[in-house]
Formats: sequence, C-alpha cells, structure tokens
Amino acid sequence: MSNIIEFVKNYNDISSDRGFQFEFTCNRCGTGYRTSFESWAPGNIAGALQAAGNIFGGVFSRAAVIGEQVRSAAWKQAHDGAFSKAVNEIKPSFIQCPRCSTWVCRKSCWNDKKGLCKECAPDLGVEMAAAQASKSVEEVWAHAAMAEEDKKLGTEYWRKNIKASCPKCEAPLATNAKFCPQCGESLALSACPKCKATLNPGVKFCPDCGEKL
Repeated sequence: MSNIIEFVKNYNDISSDRGFQFEFTCNRCGTGYRTSFESWAPGNIAGALQAAGNIFGGVFSRAAVIGEQVRSAAWKQAHDGAFSKAVNEIKPSFIQCPRCSTWVCRKSCWNDKKGLCKECAPDLGVEMAAAQASKSVEEVWAHAAMAEEDKKLGTEYWRKNIKASCPKCEAPLATNAKFCPQCGESLALSACPKCKATLNPGVKFCPDCGEKL
C-alpha cells in the first residue's frame, strides 16, 4: 500500500515543469510560508526535446512525445514525493488546535501557556489593552459636548416640527434654521391669531379653527 500524504486545504501548489514548491497559510492570521524550491531535471530534458521537435520534426518530434509521456508519469510521482517533503518541512511552523481543529502558525496565533490557538484562548494582556481602548472610546462618545451649531438639535427642540427641507424650494436643511439658506423662506412656526394654534410656514388657513391667514 502506498504511503498516505497528510495535507490541509490551506496551501497553494506553485509547482511547474522545472520543479516543485508550495505555499502554506495560517487559517487565523493569513501569514504565508513558502517551502524551498526543489528542481526536477526530467522536466528540463522534456522541454529540450519539445524544443528540438518544434525545430526539426521527424524523429525528434517522436522523441519529444515519448519524453512528454515519461515526464508526465514521472512528474506525478516526483510531485507526490515533493509534496510529502514540503509538508514535513513546513509542519514545525504550524500546529492544530485541539479545540477547534484549526491549523495556525506557532509564531503569531498559538497560545503556548494554554495549549490552544489564540482564537480559543486569546492573550489576556492583549485583550485587556483592547478592552481599555474600547472603553476609552465609549467614554469619549458619552462625554462629548455638542458643537454650538448643533445645540438647536438638542432634546428641548424635539417636540417642535423641525424641517428636513425647505417647503418652498425643497433645499435640504443641515440645521434647525429659521430661514432657508437657499431662498430665504421663513421656516419658523407661527401661531393662529384667533385660536393660537401652531401653524406651519406657508399655510393659508388655520387647521384648527379655519381662520384665514
């Protein structure tokens, strides 16, 4: 029975006719590790035969075909051997977490003290620093003072009918202005002279008593 090659999905095969090379990446941080290049001589011979066949044809062409067939079978066997060697070469740089089964790099993503990946057992010092920074940001937001131009949007104005756009020219209004910055239309609410009901700008009759304005 042939030897079974253990492998994971987080690798990239960058082998060619000239040799074999592989890239492995950490499933957590994405850091990549490339194995050393292992040349393959039969690939060079087949390439030379193919070039000769293209120039001279005839017997060289037939030799190139035979060389290509030999190269194909030999390449697959050599590729498997190179891949097995690459896995053994790169394994010391990776470790599989016993909790989540993720393959991670030892350099950045493995917690030696806990025997778990840092996704399952983060560094507490790092987490504390991140928590403090997050809390500081929350404090900044909680105690931020309103800019002077935004004070007209405070809670004391929320019961008023604040306009988002001018009722006359429909220009967008960035603040709770009294007049439209585009056409000068009055945006302030007025009161009915008869019943004192609040009126929107531009109305011709009071919506409560029908008084003509």
